[in-house]
Amino acid sequence: MYQLDEKVWFWGLLVIPIIILLFLMLQVWKYRAQKKFANKELLQRLSPNQSLFKSILKIVVLCLAFACLALALVNPKIGTKLETVKREGVDVVFAVDVSKSMLAEDIAPNRLEKAKQLVTQIINNLASDRVGIIAYAGKAFPQLPITTDYASAKMFLQNMNTDMLSSQGTAIDEAIELAKTYFDDEEQTNRVLVIISDGEDHSEMSTSVAEEANKEGIRIFTIGVGDTKGGPIPIKKNGVVLNYKKDSKGETVITKLQEETLKSIAEEANGEYINGSNTATVVETIREILNKMDKTEFEAKEFADFKDQFQWFLGFGIFFLFIDIFLLERKTAWLKKLNLFNENL
Repeated sequence: MYQLDEKVWFWGLLVIPIIILLFLMLQVWKYRAQKKFANKELLQRLSPNQSLFKSILKIVVLCLAFACLALALVNPKIGTKLETVKREGVDVVFAVDVSKSMLAEDIAPNRLEKAKQLVTQIINNLASDRVGIIAYAGKAFPQLPITTDYASAKMFLQNMNTDMLSSQGTAIDEAIELAKTYFDDEEQTNRVLVIISDGEDHSEMSTSVAEEANKEGIRIFTIGVGDTKGGPIPIKKNGVVLNYKKDSKGETVITKLQEETLKSIAEEANGEYINGSNTATVVETIREILNKMDKTEFEAKEFADFKDQFQWFLGFGIFFLFIDIFLLERKTAWLKKLNLFNENL
């Protein structure tokens, strides 16, 4: 496990492509200037010790020096002490709908981004509960297994989009079936599945699958995102709306929030439906629901001690600068004898 103290210094790595670009521009300029001055044979006689390899080597060494110094400023840390911490909590799996209908903008900025905001805020308000994430459309796909690493959960969440699954449609029953595999049968934790969707379901088995899940101790809560009046599904390129999704007759498809579907799924699994239009209300409702549940003790392994590693990168950076200044800038007697750059031919 590692940590990065000052990620902002990664911007320092942009110096490297700038150096390379300037070097290439210089070489082009030199080539054109020399071509105007004399032909190739004459140039070799006037400047027999010229070495392109040496120039390239200098640029490589300089880029390595800047890369090491930038990483030293970032200050990566490595976890050196692994501790087992006992926690009490609930296992919560979030199933996020990533079908194309989630691109509808009847709720700002769109349904999918609203769903991701809701899950992020819920995770921010958890204490010691474990979380897992599932993405689903026509099929369900595991994103993150049950974990206490909230930072990783939010990272995976932000990377979710409607292009990640080739199978389109909305099969909520697939998400419920996959969620069953997330919970450890040996640990009798309270099990919660939170489905965030617009409720469009192309499967007729979702309610029966939800009932079966409840028999296995899983409570399902559904959060609806979107508007019951509905909205079109935009087709965008580079953030610009080019058109809207059409049906086989050429009519614009209007997708609506199907609250009744989500309510029936929640009822079959001893859960509750929550309208997702107000983030604060959703977060508070989920928090109250989880607080009322009995907490189960479980163990989680965490890195408790991290050690700085910047000194290694600083040392290498200084080493490369030393090579550049003292070996590549001047001709030392022993280096000249080695004839690395064909200077004695």
